[in-house]
Amino acid sequence: MLRGMYHHTFGQMKKQLGQLDTWLTAALAHAEAKKFDPNIFLGLRLALDQFAFARQVQITCDTAKLAASRLTGKEAPSHPDTEQTLGELSARVHSVIAYLDGLTEADFEGAATRSITQPRWEGKVMTGADYFCEHAQPNFYFHLTHVYALLRHHGVPLGKRDYLGTLTQRMP
Repeated sequence: MLRGMYHHTFGQMKKQLGQLDTWLTAALAHAEAKKFDPNIFLGLRLALDQFAFARQVQITCDTAKLAASRLTGKEAPSHPDTEQTLGELSARVHSVIAYLDGLTEADFEGAATRSITQPRWEGKVMTGADYFCEHAQPNFYFHLTHVYALLRHHGVPLGKRDYLGTLTQRMP
């Protein structure tokens, strides 16, 4: 049951990364329509002490791929954080979506009890379940929402439906 939960949740992260990619396309179209360099978006911030737009996209991607890697034991793709354009950020998003596409429900066997650590945790560990609920999911949505908010704040015509994407609604 738990491995299915992880698999489905990473499916949702993959969907949201797809939405992020549509936002990047919308940002490019907005810049072209308003006749400014679209790569100006990369340096924008909501607050002076927060990461800029490009870093928010990078961390959103890294959170999804590294959480999946830590929970499955499968190596994640490497990205050197050198993106200088919206197109390069889009390529990173596509790379992470492709990585997540390659994972199966069976890959998450034992994820809940796996011991997770990171260098910045100074030797401390979390169970996979705690790491996923307390760190990975909130961190992913925190940075994803910053990307969305930065684009909205700077005039890119996005709405709630652009954030949510297509829903699996059907008639009863």
